[in-house]
Amino acid sequence: MLPTRDPDDAVEVTRILDRKATFTVSRQEKAFKMLSELSEWFWQERLWFPEGLGWADLEDRDGRVYAKASDLWVALPIALVFLIVRQIFERTVATPLAFLLGVKETVRLKAPHNPTLECYYCNVNKTPSQSSIASLCKQTGSSERQIQRWFRRRRNQDRPSLLKKFREASWRFTFYLLAFIAGLAALIDKPWLYEVKEMWEGFPVLTLLPSQYWYYMIELGFYGSLLFSVASDVKRKDFKEQIVHHVATILLISFSWCVNYIRAGTLIMLVHDSSDYFLESAKMFNYAGWRNACNYIFIMFAAVFIITRLIIFPFWIIYCTWVYPVTIYQPFFGYYFFNGLLMTLQCLHIFWAILIIRIAIRFLTSNEKVDDERSDKDETDESEEEEEDAKDKKHSRKNGPMQNGHTVHNNNHRKTE
Repeated sequence: MLPTRDPDDAVEVTRILDRKATFTVSRQEKAFKMLSELSEWFWQERLWFPEGLGWADLEDRDGRVYAKASDLWVALPIALVFLIVRQIFERTVATPLAFLLGVKETVRLKAPHNPTLECYYCNVNKTPSQSSIASLCKQTGSSERQIQRWFRRRRNQDRPSLLKKFREASWRFTFYLLAFIAGLAALIDKPWLYEVKEMWEGFPVLTLLPSQYWYYMIELGFYGSLLFSVASDVKRKDFKEQIVHHVATILLISFSWCVNYIRAGTLIMLVHDSSDYFLESAKMFNYAGWRNACNYIFIMFAAVFIITRLIIFPFWIIYCTWVYPVTIYQPFFGYYFFNGLLMTLQCLHIFWAILIIRIAIRFLTSNEKVDDERSDKDETDESEEEEEDAKDKKHSRKNGPMQNGHTVHNNNHRKTE
């Protein structure tokens, strides 16, 4: 016989399920209400506009079109398109160009398979201390020199190849150059390019032009793609600063779009694009071993960077967004937020300018090769040193003792007592 179910138990189960469903719906309603209140607070007019102005002033009317926050969603598919185009570009354009310019890969010796050392490398430290090396010697039965050589080769394996660096630099060079040309073409006939105070003429009722729309969306999509690909891109010593730069740039572009600071935004983007393609082209020639071309392009980059980022950006653009607006209206939250992002970028400009000036001075005073201080360099494998030592010893046995590469003649004759 099948066991009979008590009707009271079924009723109790139903009540419990009803209570859970009611609790779930209630929790969803509270979350939705909270998000709605947060959105309402975030977009309130007194935060983003001067007194007496608001979102109603940016509604399309009489054939005039204005920027809207919903337009920014277009940047997401554009970012995905950039990621796809980049893969195609690197394979079909950058790679053949690298071989054409003579980019040569350094032969790297692979670290032999060793589970103990691999576990330590991945989970503990990539550069073990002297005491850790001694402990690993006992665990593996290897000598101290063998352990050091294994970690040196293993670190070199993780470093990006010259071809990867070249392809990344060529992609960025292509975008920055085209973006600068497009931005200059969009602004060449605009009065605020020559008189920056014109950016506030008629604010915030500034009609959106098609060229401004695409300039913004393409720039925002590109920086979005850089943020998406940051995990796979070449990591340098200023990795954290690069992340801050990308996030600040995306926030700056998005915010300036939403509150119709578009004229200021186009100037800021043009100033940034004006020097970046010089840097990327210098990297390309550096990876290809074209030393003179790399050095002179880098000096051009340094000059343009200092003029645009340390003179024009702070003393023209930030001055016009920080000092001039308060002569027209009272400061508000959006005013401080926008200028705070600009000051964040300016701090990064100063940080990078110090690195650039240091490299430029070293090149101009001692004619050293221009190297990117942010990049890790391959470590010399000790086996190569051992081969050189063996050759030197063999040569010294044949020709006598060596000092600084030259045969040392013994002129000390023994005294006869």
